[in-house]
Amino acid sequence: MLVEDEEIITMVIESILQDRGYRIDVCRNGMHAWEKLQAEPAAYDLVLLDWGLPSLDGIELLRLIKSDRSLAGIPVIIETARSDKNSIQQGLNQGAYYYLTKPFQPEVLLAVVDAALEQRHEQHRMQENLRSVERPLALMQEGRFRFQTLEDARVLATYLARTCPEPERAVQGLQELMVNAVEHGNLGICYAEKGRYVLAGTWAEEIERRLAAPEYSQRFAEVDFRRSRGELSFTISDQGDGFDWTEYLDFSPERAFDIHGRGIAMARHLSFDSLEYLGNGNTVIARFSLCGHSVGPG
Repeated sequence: MLVEDEEIITMVIESILQDRGYRIDVCRNGMHAWEKLQAEPAAYDLVLLDWGLPSLDGIELLRLIKSDRSLAGIPVIIETARSDKNSIQQGLNQGAYYYLTKPFQPEVLLAVVDAALEQRHEQHRMQENLRSVERPLALMQEGRFRFQTLEDARVLATYLARTCPEPERAVQGLQELMVNAVEHGNLGICYAEKGRYVLAGTWAEEIERRLAAPEYSQRFAEVDFRRSRGELSFTISDQGDGFDWTEYLDFSPERAFDIHGRGIAMARHLSFDSLEYLGNGNTVIARFSLCGHSVGPG
């Protein structure tokens, strides 16, 4: 869904996205968009939302979307000419993790839309996989697992999420942290490099190249799982050089317009009850409270 009241901008965005093969439903004001979202919550994979709208402004529509359980999982991209930190932080606080600055280049629009849709599709895949995994993992008390590839990380995250009383909540955070252990940890890809590879469409090829390279091919990451009376803990470690993790714990206005870099903050705020990095950043402990939950299968 595209929610935009300026006709020229609407035509430009429609043309770019339709050429990529996307189907676009245009709404000229926030109230009309809200009515359509409520009527068909499963019909939309993404909302591209202008900040300033008649009848119901963009930030208020965003708040409504994120407070509705049937709509909250839909990624929202904010398009705005505002670049001040307070405005961006306001959107981040309401759940808008993707931004486009007006005027924008077609390749940037496509990269941001592709990234947001991939997040949405990955959510669907994770939820489907969770439904296919049996509950005996909820009985597991401890375990150590080793992985090397992104596919290993995704499969293992799905299984380990079933140890949690809220697996749908845990799975995205586990996957983000485990994928980071491979990409940025063992394969040594820095933040700026990933942005360039994603924008150029060569991210997957670069991952495969590094996995096969002699300097990286023997590296592995580990997950150490522990269940205690009051919590579950997942200690994820890699063999990389670490990174300055402090700037990634929260959603940052400085990175709001980047096409990646939200995973750690999303894991911390949406998936776990606490997230703690140790030392140089190549070890992280994610904790999930069991207070108020049954520790056995249910």
